[in-house]
Amino acid sequence: MAQDPFEWIEDASRRRERAGLVRTLRPRPADSSVLDLAGNDYLGLTRHPEVTSAAGAAARRWGAGATGSRLVTGSTELHAELEAELAAFCGFEAALVLASGYAANLAAVTALSAAGSLIVSDAGNHASIVDGCRLSRARTEIAAHADPDAVRRILGHRPEQRALVVTDSVFSVDGDAAPLEALSGVCREQGAALLVDDAHGLGVLGHGGRGAPYAAGVSGGDGVVATLTLSKSLGAQGGAVLGPARVIAHLVNTARTLIFDTGLAPAAAGAALAALRLLGREPRRAARVRAVARALHGGLTARGLTAVRPDAAVVSVRAPSPGAAVEWAAACRAAGLGVGCFRPPSVPDGVSRLRLTARADLTDEQIARAVSIVAGTAPRPAAG
Repeated sequence: MAQDPFEWIEDASRRRERAGLVRTLRPRPADSSVLDLAGNDYLGLTRHPEVTSAAGAAARRWGAGATGSRLVTGSTELHAELEAELAAFCGFEAALVLASGYAANLAAVTALSAAGSLIVSDAGNHASIVDGCRLSRARTEIAAHADPDAVRRILGHRPEQRALVVTDSVFSVDGDAAPLEALSGVCREQGAALLVDDAHGLGVLGHGGRGAPYAAGVSGGDGVVATLTLSKSLGAQGGAVLGPARVIAHLVNTARTLIFDTGLAPAAAGAALAALRLLGREPRRAARVRAVARALHGGLTARGLTAVRPDAAVVSVRAPSPGAAVEWAAACRAAGLGVGCFRPPSVPDGVSRLRLTARADLTDEQIARAVSIVAGTAPRPAAG
């Protein structure tokens, strides 16, 4: 009798179920009464009329898809316009747009390292950075979270000449910010390049939302490269790499996620460009989203919950277990509030959390409602 080649999937599924780690897709309707603090629409722009109109106009002019990779037919004048304005806004010399933030991180990490080089990666980095390190064939050392001294020690004892330090600017699990100024100093001292994933910093940190590297005074540095996503503060989809022009030219010739992937759809490029221009006209949105995050944190801690002080727009609330986190998130949804639920393996320290994302368009009444729901549905301590 032939053996079932996928029998192992059933065993894996049972193990996930016992550990409380089963994940399911839950399609959302176009219109919902649930207050959304689970998505990453930090500036409230994904449904802004200017942004959606720009997406439609780009699709009508350039077509529904990019039709090919960026090096074949997938580069339009719209992509070039977006790249120029992104670089100027964030304080870098040049930019390169890709199909997603994940693809941008894979492109930057793999193209800026190789076998015989060293990558120093923060322990709290996003999965896309982790995967980039694995694909790079470089020796990878994991540095203690947000610890420039640990990075210095690793770099100082390396046998490799080339080294790349990689960090999130704002860590997606707890919402804390990396010490970019100190890390940049360590990299200059040790002759290493610095790659910053600013997915959660663009639109939130820095003057008018210009991002964490800009806020730290390191954007535009000769040895500094940044990646970002167009799907959070800019409300669209896609990713980009920003840095010196010679670095961007190198990526055009070597980054596999650029060379072998279809270019970003024109509608997404048009939407992101419209959102970027809107942010330039309305810089107060960045300050507002930070204020909303602080208000959420203050309200939750005042109700006795353990929440990490936010450095940007992410507010993380600890849960006692994976199962409790799932039940807590479900209770919030039943009460009309959508929140993120982070469990292993998405959390590097194994501690499950609810993850709330602040939005610049939330009213004070909505903030109070969110705090009340999260606190009111919190798991009760087990009886002694």
